[in-house]
Amino acid sequence: MAEPTAAPAGQNFKNVKDVENSAKARMDKSIGDMQHTIAGIRTGRASVSVFDNIRVDYYGSPTPLNQVANLHVPEPTLITITPWDVSQIGAIEKAIRVSDLGLNPANDGKMIRVPIPPLTEERRKEIVKRLHHVAEEHRVALRNVRRDANEHLKKLLKDKAISEDEERRALEETQKMTDVYISKVDAASKAKEKEILELK
Repeated sequence: MAEPTAAPAGQNFKNVKDVENSAKARMDKSIGDMQHTIAGIRTGRASVSVFDNIRVDYYGSPTPLNQVANLHVPEPTLITITPWDVSQIGAIEKAIRVSDLGLNPANDGKMIRVPIPPLTEERRKEIVKRLHHVAEEHRVALRNVRRDANEHLKKLLKDKAISEDEERRALEETQKMTDVYISKVDAASKAKEKEILELK
């Protein structure tokens, strides 16, 4: 999940700036991936983003739910889903049932109502554990980007493309960049955890 940050194969860096730009782009991508993933982790409040990771079998093709239906939150504990094509109502309901969201959709032939039950203490703890796992995966991905960047810097030094001073400064910068991105992961994880634990 956290590995869309893999380095482009056989990339050739000419200078420190190339290495830093590549590392920054990969770290940005990892943070974007994490934000998308945790948006799909449900809290006790109804939010259409809980369905972000749901795919519906739309005529044999797995399609994001929001591309086959309108989703609304008419009240804090209810989400309604109105399929654009009513014949897909069964496929949508099934996709929600088989997901790990623990929700119980009901359809009236035209619309699906998904009540969002309050989370039990046990369920909150399970969700928080999953959140921590997602955060840790992304911290590891960021450290892998740092490791790759450091290897590229060592290669530039070995190839005499940069001086030892430049390498040392660049290694420090890479560490600083990694620290900034890891603190973004921590902040996003803390905010989501608060959301999960607060709502009664």
